[in-house]
Amino acid sequence: MALESIDEENYKNGEKNPDLVVITGMSGAGRTEAVHTFEDLGYFCIDNLPPSLLLNLLSLAGLSGDAKRKLAVVCDLRAQEFFDKLNEELRHISDGGVPYKVLFLDSRDEVLLARFKATRRRHPLSEDGMTVSDGIQLERKLLASARDMADTIIDTSDIEPRELRKIIRNLFSTQTDQESMSVPVFSFGFKHGMPVDADIIIDVRFLPNPYYEPELKKQTGLSAGVRDFVLGNTATSEFLDSWFKLLDVIMPGYVSEGKQVLTIGIGCTGGQHRSVVLAEETNKYLHQRGYNTNISHRDLPLAEVG
Repeated sequence: MALESIDEENYKNGEKNPDLVVITGMSGAGRTEAVHTFEDLGYFCIDNLPPSLLLNLLSLAGLSGDAKRKLAVVCDLRAQEFFDKLNEELRHISDGGVPYKVLFLDSRDEVLLARFKATRRRHPLSEDGMTVSDGIQLERKLLASARDMADTIIDTSDIEPRELRKIIRNLFSTQTDQESMSVPVFSFGFKHGMPVDADIIIDVRFLPNPYYEPELKKQTGLSAGVRDFVLGNTATSEFLDSWFKLLDVIMPGYVSEGKQVLTIGIGCTGGQHRSVVLAEETNKYLHQRGYNTNISHRDLPLAEVG
């Protein structure tokens, strides 16, 4: 099984989103991927933190009081004194009322060996004359106590990085899979340049343009008049029907692929009328379906308004 151990009751009792996660485990078992996942979940992450600095870090991050900042730290516990110090620090943290979890990442020896061979990396414990296998065996022995103290152990032997990210999100986040993907939606004008940071670009210049209506020319897509003009058109209705059906197909696919940010740009000529209205409609549609969206209008500051 990918997930060997989990303290089910603690997670059910409101500790699924702890203020502090201590990450440790075997070299090559996915600690770096875990850190990236916690970063995506909004944790402030530090790699290779000496356990003696944990309390100082918590104090600096303001984990006490109302200003909470969640932390995920990787601690290398291959020395006995580091393990003893971590135990001591965690006792102080527990006495201070800060919820924490210890996550241990593991993998079978033959899998770790294959990963080191694939990356051509030297095992950090392989001194002169030692093989990678020797280093793995030594590390496993040194980390036995750390593994025993872990709240959660994930065996990454047979899972892809994408699957590991999903397991961590399910264990440590209250967000749904949809909410875990950030979806910025923005409008823009093609005459002001193509966006460079959009994953999906929709060109709506084929729709009737409010710019040529004298009473709407100096307004923007945020005004009721322009909105009614754009949405009252048959071509717009047909477009939105097809566009929303397309979103219903592609959005779950991006979620299942583990994409963390999906940026959607909707463009018209000047970024003032049609694109603004349809970006707002797109944002509203996705938000209603549980996606973590935000809306912006890149070129509205350049609009011809009166």
